Amino acid sequence: MDLFAQAKAQGIQTEFLDGQGHRRVTDAAALKIILDALPPQAPGPLVGRPVVVRSGRPSRTELPATAGLPVEWKIVADSGLIAKGESSDHAIDWPRELPLGIYRLQVSDATTAEDVPLISAPERAFGGEFDRCWLLAVQLYGVRSARNWGMGDFTDLASLIEFADHLGADGIGLNPLHALFDDRPGDCSPYSPNSRLFLNALYIDVEKVSEFQPDSETREALAPLRAGDVVDYFGVAGLKWRALRKAFAAFKASAKPGRQQDFDKFRAERGTLLSHFACFEVLRHKFGKPWWEWPQEWRQPDDARCAALRQGEHADEIEFVEFVQWTADRQLGAAADLAKQLGMKVGLYLDVAVGVQADGFDAWNEQVAISRHLGVGAPPDPLNTAGQTWGLAGFNAVGLELESFAPYRDMLRASMRHAGAIRLDHVLGLKRLYLVPQGFSARDGVYVQMPFEALLAVTAQESVANRCVVIGEDLGTVPEGFRDQIADWGIWSYLVMMFERDDAGSFRHIDHYLTNALVTFNTHDLSTYAGWRSFGDLKLKRSLGIDPGESDDARWHALAMLDDVLRHHTIDRNDLYSVANFLARTKSRLLAISLEDLLGVMDQPNIPGTVNEHPNWRQRLPVPIEEMTSTVDVAALKAATHERSRAAI
Repeated sequence: MDLFAQAKAQGIQTEFLDGQGHRRVTDAAALKIILDALPPQAPGPLVGRPVVVRSGRPSRTELPATAGLPVEWKIVADSGLIAKGESSDHAIDWPRELPLGIYRLQVSDATTAEDVPLISAPERAFGGEFDRCWLLAVQLYGVRSARNWGMGDFTDLASLIEFADHLGADGIGLNPLHALFDDRPGDCSPYSPNSRLFLNALYIDVEKVSEFQPDSETREALAPLRAGDVVDYFGVAGLKWRALRKAFAAFKASAKPGRQQDFDKFRAERGTLLSHFACFEVLRHKFGKPWWEWPQEWRQPDDARCAALRQGEHADEIEFVEFVQWTADRQLGAAADLAKQLGMKVGLYLDVAVGVQADGFDAWNEQVAISRHLGVGAPPDPLNTAGQTWGLAGFNAVGLELESFAPYRDMLRASMRHAGAIRLDHVLGLKRLYLVPQGFSARDGVYVQMPFEALLAVTAQESVANRCVVIGEDLGTVPEGFRDQIADWGIWSYLVMMFERDDAGSFRHIDHYLTNALVTFNTHDLSTYAGWRSFGDLKLKRSLGIDPGESDDARWHALAMLDDVLRHHTIDRNDLYSVANFLARTKSRLLAISLEDLLGVMDQPNIPGTVNEHPNWRQRLPVPIEEMTSTVDVAALKAATHERSRAAI
């Protein structure tokens, strides 16, 4: 079988039209790397791919004409046999009352046997228990306060929740809180995580840790960190890790019974994943290399070796990592509890990155379902004519199926743990991923098909189990029918007003916006409202040698088109509050308004395509939390959002 036949058997699309309408055929050398990096498995001849059974809906799998009859089947769980049967024709009708769960399906005829996942899912994801409301969108790292240590933390989050409550919002939308690498000063993008299963410890408010004891050295170091306009991650990390280590030593010396019991409870809750993560963190600091260059015995996680490591010289260090994660989890949980106490309908709306760094924990811990040799990206399109490589490793279809989707499920559970809603970045990756082999440009990637319905089913399972709304970031080149499919499963769309324009550049009207959707004017990768109106984003990109993809004339036209749509809906002004009022009138159930926009910030949090040219993911807000009420025009904001606000004007 040649390379292209192998690719077709594994769901790899070797020919496609990119976002510019150009036909692309996969380079053979790139295709070989891709095939070598993926688990070698093709669909079986009977059922072939994962089976999905949806509550309340008939589920039938057609068998090929070549199947020998009768075909026998068994649905098996860890606890044993769930159901069995046989088919004497070329189709199987699956039981409709299966308990929700992920099982293994064993199917056989006289000559062939297969073993594939079977997912019994709710009819659709959790739909939320609210009509329409709005959220305050925040880049937490950039929050400034009189008491934080140079970057926003979970106590600032609690203050923001109280501020949002005062404004009439029903929650806070946050950048990803995933664990990053604490020893890489420039590695601060929340979308390039070490792990999506654990939290970034730098968001811990160290002073809230019971065992923390202040000292003069820390107090002296805090002043420059608090005064800076950009986050000094390395400086913050140095202070926080030193303080956390001292707090952990005090905890070990004399832990209060309640604290110790809660710590033990957390470790039991997170189980093997936490144990592996703690071992990984110790090992990566010990060896100082990517995990595939570690000594052979540590290149894969091993429970027996991890247990031995816990009993040896690194025992305290492993427990320290767990202590830090426990602290972060409980502080984030306290913020989520505060939102509930205030009656917020959503609480925390958390973002989930599309992939992980290849040398991080998730890629080490899950080497079957994550391919470290392949990076997730996007083909060329009108906004990115060279295509994009995001430097992130993503899931692969065969590995997920072999693992009964446990890695994807674990990621969802970790993300939903304290959230009332999550956003899946690049949700198109559930249907197909654009993968670029290392050493090749984004133009040389390929589309790899994913088990779309199975991933939607698992998403719905976890959404219902955690009572968490799921929003899919469905921007970009969207395959035909994709939005209808995710909507059928109860996954909401993500609508950005900047992009909701027709071919003539006119902004779409209020009735265009979907009901089950989150609507917003912009994103962290786009200009702020103040920057957009002032052409500041165009000027900045040009000063950096970046083509902004838009002329000044085009921007003037866009501003005129905005005025037109606002006037059409009897909104006479064109300030931020007017735009907020327009979006608040849509039937979309969630509206997000960014804190940067409310504070009149000019510069956007991130400029795609830049690394060191712009302070991406490091900019601090110009106004501390303590002064926000007097800075934001609260009356204007409440008036703009009154149709979906909890606060009286």
